[in-house]
Amino acid sequence: MVMVRLLVLCCIELANKLLNFVTMRRLLTRVLNRVLLSELFTPLMGIEAEIHTQGRRKLVVGLGNPGMEGTRHSVGMAVLGALAARLGVADRWRGDKHVSGEVIVSEVQQTHVVLLRPRLLMNVNGVSVAKAAGKYGIRPEDIVLVHDELDKPLGKIVIKHGGSARGHNGVRSCVDCLQTDVMPRLRVGIGRPTGKTPVERHVLGRFSSEEKKVLESVLVQSVDLLLSQLSQEDSQQDSQPPSSPAGGRQAAQKRKETERSSSPAEISAAAKC
Repeated sequence: MVMVRLLVLCCIELANKLLNFVTMRRLLTRVLNRVLLSELFTPLMGIEAEIHTQGRRKLVVGLGNPGMEGTRHSVGMAVLGALAARLGVADRWRGDKHVSGEVIVSEVQQTHVVLLRPRLLMNVNGVSVAKAAGKYGIRPEDIVLVHDELDKPLGKIVIKHGGSARGHNGVRSCVDCLQTDVMPRLRVGIGRPTGKTPVERHVLGRFSSEEKKVLESVLVQSVDLLLSQLSQEDSQQDSQPPSSPAGGRQAAQKRKETERSSSPAEISAAAKC
């Protein structure tokens, strides 16, 4: 009985230490977000000035880690690359130190679209997103975040309209820096690791050869969904002022997720190619 009590106490102490570690890590990340976001920048003239005053505008962000574009955790960058290719602007990426990232300014129908690949680590991607939103005059509800999703299998993609970060550090950074959670997200399933593979190794690892064949179909469908999202005319949204953090959460509770996945036949065929 004494041993059982000691074991329980040890487990409680360990749990408290882990909780304190996670809490401290999140606090430090939030402070880092604030420090990086406090750096001043001067908007340039030209297309950036025009986008502030003409027509609708949206920002599409591929979350990830710079230098690790081929990993599961940076699949958002792969989707953004596929979108740029579909729009015929893949050769127009340029570094922008004012937003700590790489950008392309393009157009989809009557909507000005800024594509952004942050050049900061995933945990502080929100700094780049907030700077780009400020520079181009884009509201949080017109920012689409594209990122990996552990809780969805490879082959499934989901459009989520606002809400919590669900444990994704890149999304959490965006919510923290923009001070709202109304941003739509395209969540690209990467599945959870099998066996004893740690989650961190799984997300930072590269897709296998078989997974890459499925990923080809995922990229096509992801771009289709993004173009549909960017082309939507939402007069109600256009007539509303930017939402507050609380308003964003309340609105998100009333919205539903839209899911799309490759059919079993498509995945099977892709795996056999």
